[in-house]
Amino acid sequence: MKRLNNLYSRIYDIRNLELADAIARKGKGDQIGVRKHDLNGEKNIVDLHNMLKSKSFVTSRYTTFTIYEPKEREISRLPYFPDRIVHHAVMNVLEPIFVSVFTADTYSCIKSKGIHAAQRALRKALQDRDGTIYCLKLDVKKFYPSIDHVILKSLLRRKIKDGDLLWLLDGIIDSAPGVPIGNYLSQYFANFYMSYFDHWIKERIGVKYYFRYADDMVILSDCKEHLHQLLYEIRSYLCTNLKLSIKENYQVFPVASRGIDFVGYRFYHTHTLLRKSIKKSFARAVAKGKSRESIAAYIGWAKHADCRNLVKKLTNENL
Repeated sequence: MKRLNNLYSRIYDIRNLELADAIARKGKGDQIGVRKHDLNGEKNIVDLHNMLKSKSFVTSRYTTFTIYEPKEREISRLPYFPDRIVHHAVMNVLEPIFVSVFTADTYSCIKSKGIHAAQRALRKALQDRDGTIYCLKLDVKKFYPSIDHVILKSLLRRKIKDGDLLWLLDGIIDSAPGVPIGNYLSQYFANFYMSYFDHWIKERIGVKYYFRYADDMVILSDCKEHLHQLLYEIRSYLCTNLKLSIKENYQVFPVASRGIDFVGYRFYHTHTLLRKSIKKSFARAVAKGKSRESIAAYIGWAKHADCRNLVKKLTNENL
């Protein structure tokens, strides 16, 4: 694999920092951090350019808060200037490099991928009924907090040899335990961390039907025993190579009788439904008289499933 050099100067280039600022602020113009930055916007960009060029940039202190939907998680947040601009400046250069390493079977936080691309791919796979009789469903225990800094840095060095860029990435990685949920760079670090596992399971093990969204994985097969053996091999690989462990709620089950709960849907060979919790939230929103704009997202989800009757019942509209 070719290792890439001479990337760092592209990141601190004034034009790239201005582009990063423009991208980072989209839809966030009223946030206090953006407004504060705009008071001295041009000077801040020049200062940031100089900090990066001189390698005096240091990641700021995080603030944290907790969210409870869809599950309880601690979210970390950095100030808009300089950190969030820096993260976007890095990704303006590194995104195509990261994406070039990813397999076609990972879907989270990637342009032109996402939830609905994963949904379409899984539905297509389930057309092969004989090859998708059984499902192995598993995810990683405390994925983001468990990402090992030494391993992540080692993986980055497989692809990048620019020492100045590695200095910047190392500093961002070491600024918090694990990989903080909420950082723009974190979603790419997490995907990259799992990318060599993806290649192993597809190319070395030869799994045909494999789908990963962040740490949530679905594998399909015509043989239950094969999936149990594969579970053993996956557990060993993750532990040995990535210091990750699988949650104990993994499942091996027949698709026809239970369906596959993945990316907000429940998949069967013959049809796809909304996840029960999303359907309930949809019904509650309608019952509370929420505006059309408020329930538009639920209708959008339903359009990708076999939910015409549900939408008709709740909204009196046809999909």
